[in-house]
Amino acid sequence: MTWDDFVLAFFSWQIVSEAWPILWDGLQRTILMSIMVVPLGFLGGTILALLSTVHNPWVRWPAAVWTDVFRALPPLVLLIFLYAGVPFTGLEISAWGAVAIGFFLNTGSYYGEILRAGIESVPRGQQEAARSTGLTRWQTMRWIVLPQAFRNVLPDLISNTLEVVKLTSIASVVALPELLFQARQAQSVTYNATPIVAAAVIYFILLWPMVRVLSRLENKALAGRR
Repeated sequence: MTWDDFVLAFFSWQIVSEAWPILWDGLQRTILMSIMVVPLGFLGGTILALLSTVHNPWVRWPAAVWTDVFRALPPLVLLIFLYAGVPFTGLEISAWGAVAIGFFLNTGSYYGEILRAGIESVPRGQQEAARSTGLTRWQTMRWIVLPQAFRNVLPDLISNTLEVVKLTSIASVVALPELLFQARQAQSVTYNATPIVAAAVIYFILLWPMVRVLSRLENKALAGRR
């Protein structure tokens, strides 16, 4: 293969211009999914993290089991089950609904473990001091513990968010044509790898700012430990 053949096979601007309408369509769905599933996962994780702090074992242990189950269950299997399996019970779930529920359950369990570690990193003395001033347990958690917990695990939260955005590429299994699916469709029509390369570049442009923020936070954390 000559250099010109290589460029034509992977970096053809003509192919990019022809495929751009469906790539743009897929990109919009990827962005919408990310806007939907990241807050849902964070909400689920916050709930699980708070439940893990409850002293009652009838609350704490079911939350721990819930977290373990959905961390162990592959998200792809979960999406297929919700979209193609649950309808056999008579309950129809749309593609967007399956993605919302699946990511809430799966990514929520990961966010939950991160936030639980953040809560545990806050010294108990601060909680006891807050309670001694008359704050309730939940007021202490809201105003004293959670802000510090979020700050302590911010790099991990950003890292997990990056993985969640990349994980949206599996949504095509429930008939949601996101960016990667549309790129593969364009590749099958043009018999050219350029649409896949274009999708990779788009993902890079979307996620690179978060990667840089994560690197800065990690370097700052390392500097603070010296």
